[in-house]
Amino acid sequence: MMLPASLSVRAPAVRTPASRLALAAAGALVVTLAAQVAVPLPGTPVPMTLQPLAVLVVGGLLGPRLGALGMVLYLAMGAAGLPVFTPFGAPGAARLFGPTGGYLLAFPVAAALVGRMTAGAPGWTALLAAPLLGMVAIHLGGAAQLLVLTGGAGRALGAGVLPFVAGDLVKVMLAALALRRALPLTRALR
Repeated sequence: MMLPASLSVRAPAVRTPASRLALAAAGALVVTLAAQVAVPLPGTPVPMTLQPLAVLVVGGLLGPRLGALGMVLYLAMGAAGLPVFTPFGAPGAARLFGPTGGYLLAFPVAAALVGRMTAGAPGWTALLAAPLLGMVAIHLGGAAQLLVLTGGAGRALGAGVLPFVAGDLVKVMLAALALRRALPLTRALR
């Protein structure tokens, strides 16, 4: 038996600036919590964290604009000195100029990419490709900054990309699974 259209249950579309800002802030909070799960690795100034996974999922669930806005809010809070970044490294805006700054600065781009690619009704291929491209964007940002800081591509890749490939592929798969499950529930948020 079908319900009349007036009785159907649908999530309301988020349209007010305040509600959009609240969603973006919630995305920033998710990444903040993920940043607290950080494990230092020998031979690299970059810790292993759950931040990339959170960025990919937030971008996919909130869409390109709100996902990117959430990441900009996250960066602004960290630059202002709030304890949102991983517990390792320089405080405040100095973190953006250190070895992890390139990754951090790539978060809005990665969230927007994933959000754009998961718009509509993506199939399984798009749900895998979106977080993979988002992760590539994060690594490109990180490697670029490490290249500047270390002066060599080999050192930058050895310290900032290679130690993370296996774990980040797992994060890509987890993000794809989370998006596959949650996207139908969050369509109205976009």
